[in-house]
Amino acid sequence: MDQQLLGRLSVITPEEQAILDGRTTINRALYYSAGKEKLSSNEIDSARVLRNGKLIDIRPNTRFVHFPRHTHNFVEFIYMCQGSTTHFIDGQKILLKEGDLLFMNQHASQEILPAGREDIAVNFMILPEFFDTAFRMMGNGDNALRDFIISCLTDSNQGGNYLYFQVAGILPVQNLIENLIWTMMTDGPNRRSISQTTMGLLFLNLMNYTDTIHVSRESYDQDMMIRVLSYIENEYKNAALSDFSAGNGIDDYTLSRLIKKNTGRTFRDLLQEKRLGQAQYLLSHTGLSVSDIAAAVGYDNTSFFHRLFRRAFGETPREWRLQHRDQ
Repeated sequence: MDQQLLGRLSVITPEEQAILDGRTTINRALYYSAGKEKLSSNEIDSARVLRNGKLIDIRPNTRFVHFPRHTHNFVEFIYMCQGSTTHFIDGQKILLKEGDLLFMNQHASQEILPAGREDIAVNFMILPEFFDTAFRMMGNGDNALRDFIISCLTDSNQGGNYLYFQVAGILPVQNLIENLIWTMMTDGPNRRSISQTTMGLLFLNLMNYTDTIHVSRESYDQDMMIRVLSYIENEYKNAALSDFSAGNGIDDYTLSRLIKKNTGRTFRDLLQEKRLGQAQYLLSHTGLSVSDIAAAVGYDNTSFFHRLFRRAFGETPREWRLQHRDQ
């Protein structure tokens, strides 16, 4: 990370100085709703940490003190700039190391063990509507992987309410996070638009590295769904349910039921959706023949491809190409 940024994030805050001077607990007035500072409520309030109508803000993670179990009425993600911190998310221990990224939705519970002086992390506090631009950038068409990641970030999931990315070695992700931090720490023009667009680029890049995602051990469904949707996204031309299940230690029937439960669709539906979506892209952006496009997305039988395409979109591939060339 840029040393200037790191230096600013390392400065001892007034809250941390009070801890170093002898305070043994967090200052609840900084986090909890008015009237609840001394009560047992453990929900951190966006009104306390997001002032003046902001949709997003950042603050360095508070060091030197145990932060007891709590929830948030906003989405939070934590980026580990330097050192490490230990978190318990929904009871699951996570050791965040330099370069790691942890997303939590509003339903996650979190506890943080004391961090040392050189353990520098940044907390992003985000209201859900901030993600509107980012989610649009991830595509308006059908994309099961995108939809599932969005669901993990916004919905209550019995098995786990967080996504943990070990992306320390992925330069574009690291650069985008650093750019986002820089934008949030400087009061330049177009700050909100730049932040929302950068967040969208971050999500687009993270979708390319689903192998770095870790979820709760109790969330078998989440883990398997991320694997199978990533498999379809990347291997759509030759993807087969039996190949995936054999390679992941799960039988076809169980996998089919899991996919249906989590998406409402079948493996074949999801695969066809991806193939036809890619065919649309090739029709509008390349000069390949329809038969070549059919083969490129996994259909050896061009007539069958024509029937599927017309059934899905109400027009032939040629008609669709004429309407959408280079859009």
